[in-house]
Formats: sequence, structure tokens, C-alpha cells
Amino acid sequence: MQVMIRFKLKPDQVEKNLELGRAVYDEFASARPDWLRQATFQLDDGVSFVTFAELDDPGRLAEMPAFQRFRSTLDERCDEPPVLTVLHEVGSYRFT
Repeated sequence: MQVMIRFKLKPDQVEKNLELGRAVYDEFASARPDWLRQATFQLDDGVSFVTFAELDDPGRLAEMPAFQRFRSTLDERCDEPPVLTVLHEVGSYRFT
């Protein structure tokens, strides 16, 4: 499954989001889950973020404590809630 998640934060929540997000990626680097590929980008406005992920079973993210901490307060940090879109690849060049 390939997905895109986009969300917009409250301006005063950006630093907290970055801190929690770094902890997620630190945990991924340590655990090295072979069922996940993920990248997160901060957009030019400074408060919008987009995550692209490819994963076999989204439920397995529940096994990751840092991800659960990130997700448990995301709605409170957001000015616009997360929107998940399932992606269907048409083609790619050097993307993976």
C-alpha cells in the first residue's frame, strides 16, 4: 500500500511536531522495519507537512512506540486535520 498523508499544523505546534517526528524516524532507523518505506517533507509555508509511505500492513505501526506518541497528539497539533490518500502508481523514475 502506498499512501500520502498531508496535514497543516497550528503555528505554535511546529517545533513539537518536528521533535516528535524526529523521534519516529530515529525509531525507524533503530528498528529497521523491512515492511516500511517512508519520507516526510515540510512545505514552504512552514506549517504544512506531507508524508509518503509504502507499507505492507498499516496496523504494524502500532508496534512502534514513537509513532504512537506522534499520532496520539497529531489532531491537537493540527490546524487542518490529516488527510490520507491511497496512491496508485502510474510510473516513476528513480523514485524508489
